[in-house]
Formats: sequence, structure tokens, C-alpha cells
Amino acid sequence: MKMTPIAIVVGSLLILFAIIIMVVYVPYATYDEARIPSEIFRTRSEIEKEGRQIYISNGCVYCHSQSIRAWDWGLGAERIAQAGDYVADQPILLGSQRTGPDLSQAGGEHPDDWHIAHFMNPRYTRPNSIMPAFAFLGMEKINTLTQYVQSLGMKDADDRMERQRYWKAIAIKAYEAGPDENIRWLNEKIPQGWRDVPNPYPTTSAGLMRGRKIYQDACIGCHGPVGDGMGPAQPWIYPPPLNFTILKNREISGGILYYQIMNGITGTAMPYFKRELESEKIWDVGNYVAVYFINDSDANTEPRGIDAAYEPKSKTPYDGIPEFPIENKADYPSPYGHRE
Repeated sequence: MKMTPIAIVVGSLLILFAIIIMVVYVPYATYDEARIPSEIFRTRSEIEKEGRQIYISNGCVYCHSQSIRAWDWGLGAERIAQAGDYVADQPILLGSQRTGPDLSQAGGEHPDDWHIAHFMNPRYTRPNSIMPAFAFLGMEKINTLTQYVQSLGMKDADDRMERQRYWKAIAIKAYEAGPDENIRWLNEKIPQGWRDVPNPYPTTSAGLMRGRKIYQDACIGCHGPVGDGMGPAQPWIYPPPLNFTILKNREISGGILYYQIMNGITGTAMPYFKRELESEKIWDVGNYVAVYFINDSDANTEPRGIDAAYEPKSKTPYDGIPEFPIENKADYPSPYGHRE
């Protein structure tokens, strides 16, 4: 066969057509599960459909995927995406980039006001975000877009939103009752064991600088540079971010701060950080808040255990502590020797 331009074009089209048949049509025609709704599927409301169009028209799919895959468990996923999740989506917005977080289960992770502040300017809620601001959309479209995002996760998202609304009503009531009642309510919702635990890390300049960096990276947009709750996100959030400076002499332990940073405060814009920050980082930022904003830190106080190896020498003397009852030290050789 002579390789003429016509033969090349026709041959290329035939190859492309064969690929489309095998890769697109055959799986669609033979895979019935793709047309069966999953256990979490529900149809979207009209406002959610409108929000989806705003999501598409502003190119959100270019940075956010909507599909948790089998190898994504390390990202903190709660559920692997199923084909039946997308039976009503035309087009399907799976996305391939994760410049921003995956949104397949975003609904109910935050209350509505957090999303509104985030869309106004993502740096308000995520200080290191590279997402563009969407204030130009106007409040009506931002509210509509928020309703779409809150639908992602469908029935599971509905359950999370029900929890958010329930606790938001209680959080607002506690806030409006005044600072004493608000702090009492926040503290009593923390398990007693956590309330009794002091920060196990000593207050050092290095630890405070680590805490300061984490505060600037994650907290400053809501709680503000001086911890008074007057960050740039504050006008969009209710109840407003907690004012740390009023916590002096209110029995705020390191464990209380740790638990609230780790687990968040559902119903408010305070998110959980247990999937983002390792344990030491949570203790460090909690101690930074305690030292600089509350002016009352219990770091490395009783009850305490054995100091970690890296910590500076304790003021507590080791003299008088009996050695282990080893009858024959030769049976337990040590390259470091024994303290006499």
C-alpha cells in the first residue's frame, strides 16, 4: 500500500476510532455498575446545580479533583470513590490535578461561614493558600457555590452538615451568653483526661519559634496577629474566632489547647488539624498561644514523666534516685558506662 496523505489521515482516524471504541464505549456498554447509584448518591437541589455551574465556569476542576482512589488512603480519606457516585454528573468532574485538596468528600467538613470567608480570599482561612480570591463573584454566587461544595459527599455530606448545624446553634448560644459561659462550654466539651494534661514540652526559644511559624501558617487568618480573634476572616465568621487574650486565669491547660487544635470545634469555623499537624507541632503552637496571647503556660509542669532525650537538663536533680536492682552489671554491658 502506498503511503499517501489520504491513507495516513484515514488510517489515523481508524486507529483513533478503534481506541475510542475499546477505551470508552465498550467499558460504558458492559459496566452496569457505572449506571447504578451508589449507597451515598442523591440528586442535587436546584441551588446545588447552579453552584456546580459556577464551579465549572471558574475552572475549579483544574486544581481540585473529586475522586479518592484506592492508593489515597494515606491522605486521610474516609471513603474510596465509586462509579455510582457520578451517575448524574454531566460532565463528570473527576479532575486530575491536586494543586488544591481533593473535594470529593468536602461537604460538611466546614460550616458555611468558613467557606464564605475562604471564597472571599483563601488566605483568610488558609494563610499559605495559592488559590485565587473569588470575591468578584459577589455574595449571591459565593453562597450558591458554597451550597454545591457542601453537597460533595452526598448523603455522607448531609450527615456532616446536620452535625455542623446542630453544634453551630449551640456554639452561637454559648458565645452570645458571654465570655464566661462560652469558655465554660468549650472546656466542658473536652474529655476530662485532656483537661488535666499539661503541655509536656518545655518552653524553649526554639519551640516557641516553631509554634510561631505554625500559627502564621495556619491560624493567623482567623485569630489575628495578636490572638484577639480579629483576623481578616472575622467579618465573615459567626460565632467569631476565639479571642485568646481573654483566657488568662480560666483554667486553660496545655491539654485543652491541644485537643481543640487537634479535633477542631464542630459548628464553628475552627477546623481540626489532626490530619495536618504532627503531635509536636500541635503542642508547640498551643504553647505559643499560651505564652504570647494567654500569658499562662503550664509547659513541662507536673504531672510529668521522664524528660525526652533532646531536652535541656532538668532542674530536678537526679541524685538519690536508686539504680536498677542489677546484681551483676557485667551481665548488662553498656557502651556508655553506668552512672556511679
